[in-house]
Amino acid sequence: MDRNAMSVLNISAIALLCLGLQACATKPLTSSQKEEHRAAERTIARQTLEQLYKAHPAARQGVAKAAGYAVFSDIGFHIVYGGSEHGSGIAVNNATKRETFMKMFEIEPGLGLGVAKFRLVLVFETADEYNRFVTSGWEAGAHVLAAAKSKSSGGAYAGAVTLSSGVHLYQFTEKGLIAGISLTGGKFYVDKELN
Repeated sequence: MDRNAMSVLNISAIALLCLGLQACATKPLTSSQKEEHRAAERTIARQTLEQLYKAHPAARQGVAKAAGYAVFSDIGFHIVYGGSEHGSGIAVNNATKRETFMKMFEIEPGLGLGVAKFRLVLVFETADEYNRFVTSGWEAGAHVLAAAKSKSSGGAYAGAVTLSSGVHLYQFTEKGLIAGISLTGGKFYVDKELN
């Protein structure tokens, strides 16, 4: 197959994937479906935190004393010249125990083909950082993440990467905790349908 035909095939596959995702997103959920999604997010969050605490027992104290935390699960699609991650999660205010259901989207450049499953735990030491995350959404650009790769946390946040002052990130695959981060840029925002 020549290069032009391969490019057309790649563009067609990406367009079909985008249309399929858009079609899935346009149908409103019923009340029972919303509660099922919320329950699933809570279960994934609990399992992910258990996995984190098993790998880094001191993280339990860090999460407990933080202003809040967020747990995301995402599935990444990587098609030849790039990919994207779509995920969902839950943010919890430790003081009020209020839950905010959220979504995330990430663009990942590079070559490859496949599907990867990730889980993320974000820990916010201050109420200001947590509130900014859940009220305004949050965007982690490639420049922030590139700088973060060299700043590993210690103590209660051992195993995490510090994204900014008071914001720590743990990233897992199905095989366990990743040293450093592989995200290249992500946007986190409130799921209007589940809140």
